[in-house]
Amino acid sequence: MTTQPVSPQIGSDAPFYFLAALAGIGTGWADVTINDLLLTALLVLAACMVLGLLRPRRPWRWIAAVVAFVLLTQFAASLLTRIKPTRAQIYGSFLTALPGLAGAYGGAVMRRVIDNLWQGK
Repeated sequence: MTTQPVSPQIGSDAPFYFLAALAGIGTGWADVTINDLLLTALLVLAACMVLGLLRPRRPWRWIAAVVAFVLLTQFAASLLTRIKPTRAQIYGSFLTALPGLAGAYGGAVMRRVIDNLWQGK
């Protein structure tokens, strides 16, 4: 008789989408106030890697969620504050999807490797 390991994938993804939204809003705020594209890319990379590690199925959704909230935060900042993001910041925010891609898929691969190591395969 083989026993199936209890997968942490069981359950709703709503808390993880909430985490992606918080990460995107925080990254967008950092991008608007600090105006450093490298820091923005690093924050998106880290957020997507953690989300890809926690939920490795369909890692592209974490990229889309985090980058979308970065852009929404920049849009909200331009409407509500005197801080106006430049065109370069906005285009750079779209480009942060590239490190997000590496992070999300890297986290998903890392999770699968860890699962295989713990299962003894």
